[in-house]
Amino acid sequence: MQSMRAVIVHRRRTVLGPVLCAAAAALLVVSVPVAHAQANLGGHIGFVLPLVTHAGGQTTNISDHFSIGFPLGITFKGKGRMAYDLELVPGVQGTPRQTNLTVHPGFVWNVGHNFGAGLRGAFDINSPQWGFTPLVNHSWPIEDNFFKAYFVEAVLPVRFSRPTGGISTTPVTFGLHFGLGF
Repeated sequence: MQSMRAVIVHRRRTVLGPVLCAAAAALLVVSVPVAHAQANLGGHIGFVLPLVTHAGGQTTNISDHFSIGFPLGITFKGKGRMAYDLELVPGVQGTPRQTNLTVHPGFVWNVGHNFGAGLRGAFDINSPQWGFTPLVNHSWPIEDNFFKAYFVEAVLPVRFSRPTGGISTTPVTFGLHFGLGF
C-alpha cells in the first residue's frame, strides 16, 4: 500500500512539472505587448511557378515539366531594413507525379520604393538537393485589410543535386512568386 501511494505521488509530480512549465510559457507569451509584437512580425502566402530550368545541359520550361509551389512564410522584422523570413514551400510536380517540401530560411532587405532583395538557403526534405535562392520583389500596399500588401517576386533557385550513386547536377531555375503579405 505504501509503495502504491509513492507511485501515485511520483506520477502527480511528473505531470505537474510540464503543466507548470506550459502555464509559465503561456504567461510570458501573453505578457508581450501586442502592438510591439505585431509591428515586428509578419508573413506571406502565395504560389510560385518555376518557368524555366537549366540542368545537366538541358533547358526545360513550365510546359515541359509543370510544377507549382505554395510558399507560406513568417517574417521577423528588425529595427533596420533587414528582416529574417522563414518560408516553407510545399510543392507538386506533374511528371513524375510527386510532392515535396522545401525549408527556405533567409534574409530580405527593404531597398526602398516597395522593392526588396534577399537571399534564402534551400533545403529540400527527403531529397539529395540543397542550395540557395536569390530574390527580388515588389509590393503594392493594401489599405484597411488583414493583408497589408500583394507582391510579385522574381526568384532564381540554384540547387546542388548530389544523389548517392547518381549523376550530380546543378539545376538553375527562373520563377515567379505571387502572394499576399500580412
